[in-house]
Amino acid sequence: MAETHPYCAYVETLDENNVHRHYHDHEYGFPIPSDDELFGRLLLEINQAGLSWSTILNKKDNFRKAYAEFKVDAVANFSESDRERLLADAGIIRNRLKVNAAIHNAQVIRVLQQEYGSFSAWLDHHHPKSREAWVKLFKKTFKFTGGEITNEFLMSSGYLAGSHSDTCPVMLRIKEENPPWMRG
Repeated sequence: MAETHPYCAYVETLDENNVHRHYHDHEYGFPIPSDDELFGRLLLEINQAGLSWSTILNKKDNFRKAYAEFKVDAVANFSESDRERLLADAGIIRNRLKVNAAIHNAQVIRVLQQEYGSFSAWLDHHHPKSREAWVKLFKKTFKFTGGEITNEFLMSSGYLAGSHSDTCPVMLRIKEENPPWMRG
């Protein structure tokens, strides 16, 4: 029996212009080589907590603009006035804990970059790990990164398998990019 994945089956019913379809077909599960984009994905996953993924996908461009194009260095240097600007921005999720986590996590990533050369090198250094070990590491390292957030971040960025069913046509393209979960 072929493996099924609810997200893959769900997007098959959607129009090509649907945000879920685009995310599934072009982003979900593909390796992300840029530290800024990895940070952006983590920021989006954190902001999804308690909300629908549709809400986050529909606000993705707003998040990118509000958080300095996801530039780690820029967000790490956000001031109190930046924090207040974010909390007043109706185009993103205005949750103080999530805003504070984004700024804190950018600062942490900057430290990881100094120690390992890049955020992706830090992830590679710890790969492979079980889901449970990843969650423990993320909870120790970052703010607002529980089990589901960590799991989705790692699956969506190619560090854990499970983003697509084996029969999903997108999985063939992901495998061509040799994601970390295939190397582990």
